[in-house]
Amino acid sequence: MEGIGVIVLRSLGSIAMLFAITRILGKKQISQLSFFEYVTGITLGELAGFLSTDIEAHYLHGVVALAVWFVVPFLLELTTLKSKWLRHFFEGKGTVVIRNGRVLEHHLKKERYTADELMEQLRTKSVFQVADVEFAMLEASGELSVLLKKEKQPLTPGDLGLKMGPDKLPHTVIVDGVVDDNELAASSLTREWLNKQLAKINATADNVFLAQIGDQNKLYVDLYDDSKGISLEKPQVELISTLRQCTADLDSFANSATDLNARIKYEQTASALRDALKQLSGGGKSTNGTE
Repeated sequence: MEGIGVIVLRSLGSIAMLFAITRILGKKQISQLSFFEYVTGITLGELAGFLSTDIEAHYLHGVVALAVWFVVPFLLELTTLKSKWLRHFFEGKGTVVIRNGRVLEHHLKKERYTADELMEQLRTKSVFQVADVEFAMLEASGELSVLLKKEKQPLTPGDLGLKMGPDKLPHTVIVDGVVDDNELAASSLTREWLNKQLAKINATADNVFLAQIGDQNKLYVDLYDDSKGISLEKPQVELISTLRQCTADLDSFANSATDLNARIKYEQTASALRDALKQLSGGGKSTNGTE
């Protein structure tokens, strides 16, 4: 029993020391984890390893050590739910590193973050100029959260005043030339609809490597051979196939659009594309050369 008390004390001492070391190392060492979760994860793995392989050690001592490393973090989690101060102390809090396109060097220095590391994190967010950033915060998890300036943010349908339906999970309806009826049913569509969409790009199911139905019933098609069954030159074939796909997409958008103005715009654009397709088809060889 005296040995168990020593193990408890040594485990509590190890918790304190490892937490202090991790706190000093900073947020860069614990991406996606809080300080305490990082320490606990490493130590529990080490203890479990020793418990499994060190046959000369007393087994009960290892069990007690594991229990200590389980109970202490569990109690701390319960405590931090009720205390903001303890939550910030054990888990840390975010640090603002960029504001209004200007880097806050003193905050970077506090977190021991270099300019090169900051730029690397920005590039992972597809941001290459600091001047484009309105606000950036180094989170407690080690991740960098970035808010672009208004004029640098991607344009959305909401910015254009368009009302769009909710997104839905994509369904893979064709794999290796085989139609998956279950996926088609899950997307509330039929084989007849799928065949019509494929016909618009002069394709059949057995010539399709992969086909997915995405948001607003948009069909993505990847063919085994884009020139199969078509006698036109490849660049023109690709252009016509792309235009037909765009026309089909616009028809789908028009059918699902809830805003009348948006529906009219989709229909007008689809009509213009059909006129362009007629001109392209009339100026080249037949697209049904193999039939």
